[in-house]
Amino acid sequence: MPKKNHDTEKYYRLAIRYSRFYGGKISVVPNVPVRSLKDFSVWYTPGVAAVSKAIERNSDLSFELTSRWNTIAIVTDGTRVLGLGNVGPQAAMPVMEGKALMFKYLGGVNAVPITLGVHDQNKIFDTVKALEPSFGGFNLEDIESPKCFFLLDSLRGKLSVPVWHDDQQGTAGATLAGLFGALKLTGRDVGQTRVVFFGAGASNIATARVLMAAGFKAGNIILVDKKGTLHPEREDLDELELHNPWKYELALKTNADRVEGGLDAALKGADALVAAAGPGPDKFPKGCISAMNSDSIVFTLANPVPEIWPWEAKGAGARIVATGRSDFPNQVNNSLIFPAMFRGALDARASRITDEMIVAASTELARYAAKNGLSEDHILPDMSEWDVYPAVAAVVAARAVEQHVAKRRMSKAWFHRRADFIIKESRSTLATLVKNKLIRMPP
Repeated sequence: MPKKNHDTEKYYRLAIRYSRFYGGKISVVPNVPVRSLKDFSVWYTPGVAAVSKAIERNSDLSFELTSRWNTIAIVTDGTRVLGLGNVGPQAAMPVMEGKALMFKYLGGVNAVPITLGVHDQNKIFDTVKALEPSFGGFNLEDIESPKCFFLLDSLRGKLSVPVWHDDQQGTAGATLAGLFGALKLTGRDVGQTRVVFFGAGASNIATARVLMAAGFKAGNIILVDKKGTLHPEREDLDELELHNPWKYELALKTNADRVEGGLDAALKGADALVAAAGPGPDKFPKGCISAMNSDSIVFTLANPVPEIWPWEAKGAGARIVATGRSDFPNQVNNSLIFPAMFRGALDARASRITDEMIVAASTELARYAAKNGLSEDHILPDMSEWDVYPAVAAVVAARAVEQHVAKRRMSKAWFHRRADFIIKESRSTLATLVKNKLIRMPP
């Protein structure tokens, strides 16, 4: 058993203490030297007028002559903050600041938290659309389902810069990467693997879609929600078509055997379980795992407490277990995906992030993990393996070029060198600020 909730209470206390000490996690630092007030004649008036006129003639120059090329917005309405629920926009701000810190440290991306005081999906759409001239991309975060599906799909169709919903696409990419490693260890093929999703919210719906893009057969996938398995004969199908067309579409495509019932029925003969149904630890009896095929794969991704404890899943017969926590082996962590995804998308000047770009990122993560030695406790890289970020960024950018969604069409090697330089520079800058005590040590 872990020691008392794995020091969670200690981290809670430190987070409050440090947040009060620092007054937030991020700040704006000038990117240019100011040697005297004369420099403002270049950076501001009158010199800045020439820059504005150049961009007026060619708006694409905003990606070369301003910070837009490397700046994204993290947008939320605070309606579904991970592990907390609907806490509102003010309470979501510290989470968005943490996300911005990770974007900068792991991907060299400048990220601005924007917490919105509106919850209507059309108003959020209008707000993000209006903000497009200021940013090179948008990361949607912690927005309730099914509103998050509408916003991702509609914004991707209207904006000329990449839009990403990390709770959908980030989780999908990290999960797929982990599955690639687990399948290799257990000798399985994506085309034959039967996967059950416990929970049919934003992350699992997106993951099912991305798995199909990666070659998993739709008929071998079963999703289970509070009412049971998804299938074309469910009584609430008309309601789903009206209110959640994304879930409705999967009900029609998946579950070729038309399995009915709950999780126990779905798991009979399954190879892998991906659970994202909410904090446990007793979301389902461990006997359900015993009904799975031998060498089964179990991902229980709820935070802070997984749907079932890893040792209980192992005891029930699972060979490979992953969670969303860093204090257990095999953390399925969005942080392996989103910094590099945006690094690659921004460097390629991609207009959108496709499912194929996500599959490319997942494949590279799995390849990197295999290079360093796959094992039952190491199916994914961890965040300390820094070289994985420029590697993933490069394959993402190269895939954008191949799919003709990139305005900058360079080689994968070029993208790798660029990402490596930017990410190292970002980490070096922070280290220099700490070394010179320009960032104070916590009390």
